[in-house]
Amino acid sequence: MTSTVHVIRHGEVENPQKILYGRQPGWRLSERGQAMASTLGEWAKAIDLGALYVSPLQRAQETAAPIAAAHNISITTDDRLIEAANIFEGKPFGIGDGVLKHPSAWRHLYNPWKPSWGEPYDEQIARMLAAVFAANKAANGKDAICVSHQLPIWILRSAIEGRRLIHDPRNRECSLASVTSIHFDDEGLISDLSYSEPAKHLLPPKK
Repeated sequence: MTSTVHVIRHGEVENPQKILYGRQPGWRLSERGQAMASTLGEWAKAIDLGALYVSPLQRAQETAAPIAAAHNISITTDDRLIEAANIFEGKPFGIGDGVLKHPSAWRHLYNPWKPSWGEPYDEQIARMLAAVFAANKAANGKDAICVSHQLPIWILRSAIEGRRLIHDPRNRECSLASVTSIHFDDEGLISDLSYSEPAKHLLPPKK
């Protein structure tokens, strides 16, 4: 019996100051993010959904709400789907601006393979895989949805596809409200992976 776990990145967050919000509580979806969540709710109606696992952070819970309503299914909050920990959390962040302008931050950048500034990649892979397999099992032959965050999703996909984990964040194929679908074969093993953007028409223009 084949099945699929659709791993969704949350919608756009209200964040005009471009803060690296990380695991901080209270970050809600923007008006556009709410529209993205509604679009995902419509998209999900075509799925025979058996389980909905969601990061505990507000932006993920808000993204999952229309999906839960469309299927009349309860949200299972799973801490393993949370955003990656990052020591720059709560600060403006960017390449050449924000916190990286300050030499005091540079000491945290010595090992991009780990990475030295946050949660190790291998830990992200382990917890994300555990959550995906748990959701797949809970769905009992139906499809499952997990709602998580860009970096853990991308690192999980990179591991599944055998890609090196060090990367340029600007090149991640994991847009807001995107869907990374992990397909399982009839023995319960990962067989394939696909990617889609149901809310592509709502993405902000690239600068």
